[in-house]
Amino acid sequence: MNTQKKDLSYFRLRLQELLNTSFPERAHDQKFIKERSNWAAEAYECAFRSGNRPTQCDYIAEYILFEGLNFSKFDTVFQVVCNEFDTFMADEELRPFALRMFSIFEQIFAGYQLTDDFASDSEFDLLYTELTEAIALWIAENGLH
Repeated sequence: MNTQKKDLSYFRLRLQELLNTSFPERAHDQKFIKERSNWAAEAYECAFRSGNRPTQCDYIAEYILFEGLNFSKFDTVFQVVCNEFDTFMADEELRPFALRMFSIFEQIFAGYQLTDDFASDSEFDLLYTELTEAIALWIAENGLH
């Protein structure tokens, strides 16, 4: 791949990496991945043909590729687990435990209006506290394993 033009696989890989890391609930949504990758590749190509510099083309394509994927519910749960419960388990257990907790706390997230910039919203601290309490309660009732 040259520095001026990027193909569809580049965008597909970038999106898949983000989804695997921060949006596990969407990591297997092949329709979403295909659509977003196609849109981003088309936007890059159009921007490039319109005379934009590659850095501007990247910005346009990434805006489309990652739209609506700035705030991650999973990253928030993982942050709580790492910050508040890391002394209870080995480092290699943190992510699997966070995945388990993430899958059972959808109702907590439903109580908040989650936007791309929610992490800087004043309600983020409330969500963080609620997740911390829910995880502590879950551990008390079920143990860690």
